Amino acid sequence: MKKNSEGQNVFGFGYKGHLAVGTSSQYILQALFSSGSLNDGKAIPLLKGIQERLHLPLRYQTMDAGYDYEPIYEQVHRMGQQSVIAYNKRNEGEIIGYDKHFAPTCFREHSYRYDSFDPKYETLKYTRPKECSDCPLANEGICQKVYKVKITSDLRRYTAPARGSQAWKNIFKRRTAVERVNAYLKEFFQLNNVRYRTGKRAKIHFDMVTLIYNASKLAADRINVQLNQQQVA
Repeated sequence: MKKNSEGQNVFGFGYKGHLAVGTSSQYILQALFSSGSLNDGKAIPLLKGIQERLHLPLRYQTMDAGYDYEPIYEQVHRMGQQSVIAYNKRNEGEIIGYDKHFAPTCFREHSYRYDSFDPKYETLKYTRPKECSDCPLANEGICQKVYKVKITSDLRRYTAPARGSQAWKNIFKRRTAVERVNAYLKEFFQLNNVRYRTGKRAKIHFDMVTLIYNASKLAADRINVQLNQQQVA
């Protein structure tokens, strides 16, 4: 049993596969098998597995709103990486002095523009809105020219790059790699057609499918490299 998007209980029988996928390579970096009743917030074991076993030079962890939990942001921060996770508002009220992406606003409620991130001090820098260029209050000392926020003040709200910025949107788009891998596993590896009633057999099937997928992907990549080398020669 689990709750759907409308808050109603949905009953069923099944299992769920949780995948951490490299967005550029589309390899499965880590996989977790669980009961179908668990929600999508079980990303911490996947993150710890990547950190302990793979030691990859990753910069971002991007996820949808189903993973918008504070412990996940904290785990990503401990790994020295940045979270690019869709925000789930959860009936939270508006914050006075900030817009929907948590960028500060001026006296006339124009949003400050994201400028840069200082990794040494873990600080986001915002600059004065364009609308303030001809604002009569600009020279009255009411609105700041530059606004800085430490992401550690609230890891869920403040991410690097800042929420709502074009850089944040470009990184978030990369998470579609997970959907593509899911589609490959279901369509070409029959992962959507598992009919075992016992968890042990279903887990073995799941582990074999993820292993064979990575092996097939590696073989295809090596063949492509050889073909490209032959064309150059």
